[in-house]
Amino acid sequence: MHEVQRAGRVAGLELLAAALVAAVVARTWIGGAFTSPRAQEWVTVFVAIVVQAMPFVVLGTLLSAAIATLVPERFFARALPSRPALAVPVAGVAGLALPGCECASVPVAGALMRRGVTPAAALAFLLAAPAINPVVLAATAVAFPGRPMMVAARLVASLATSLAMGWLWLRLGRDDLLRIPRRAPMSFFVAVREDAASAAGFLVIGAAAAACLNVLVPPRWLHTLAAHPAIAVVALAGLAVLLSICSEADAFVAASLAQFSLTARLAFLVVGPMVDLKLFAMQAGTFGRRFAVRFAPATFAVGVAIAALTGAVLL
Repeated sequence: MHEVQRAGRVAGLELLAAALVAAVVARTWIGGAFTSPRAQEWVTVFVAIVVQAMPFVVLGTLLSAAIATLVPERFFARALPSRPALAVPVAGVAGLALPGCECASVPVAGALMRRGVTPAAALAFLLAAPAINPVVLAATAVAFPGRPMMVAARLVASLATSLAMGWLWLRLGRDDLLRIPRRAPMSFFVAVREDAASAAGFLVIGAAAAACLNVLVPPRWLHTLAAHPAIAVVALAGLAVLLSICSEADAFVAASLAQFSLTARLAFLVVGPMVDLKLFAMQAGTFGRRFAVRFAPATFAVGVAIAALTGAVLL
């Protein structure tokens, strides 16, 4: 096992060295390529996503390492109800305590599973934390002044979605689809280094994909979609997946989409922190691709349905 891990690290270093050599050789061509407006827009989107998310990746890896190396296992046995069905809502509400985005919640959820927390509860926390924490709710209140029900609707719909997915996994989830992250005993600083390297790598992959899709979506499509309320809900939820904006910033983007209904913008705010490109990449890297390709679409469908229902009632 150790030989395989060393081989993987060597292969990664060789690829990085090859990429650096190629960049040096082709620096003139690369410099010219990024002078076009589209290329500059791509770079702007890519850098913005990475810069927004990286502090929370660091926060998440610190929390993950602390949970994995400093917190006794018996703490979680005492903090959460012994019955998994009750542990799910407790873990979901605990998401209020983490002022971070989805980039931080993935490594923390992985650490919770390693410490014996039932996967259903850890997944409920993973989805709730980036959507209902105080920083996100405060940003939503600032982005939608005079509309307190928008904040309430985001809290209710996001928490309901996270709990529904936790209970859904508890009922229908298959253990063979979920690769719980395992690691040998290690120090806090070694755990931070390994988590940071993994999370940052998948963040960059997701950010690059999001930048490509962001540049390729024509703005006029938004005006066409907004004219059909039902389609607009699904469209803005899909747009949230493609844009991959951190939850601390997405409310300001949603507020700027004034041509859409409040319910459609609520779907944008509910789905974005739970299903986006960089989060999918991080989930696939942490819990396995077979898990991610099933969990993400299910979360999208449940999030859209609950956002539409909540919007109809509260907005």
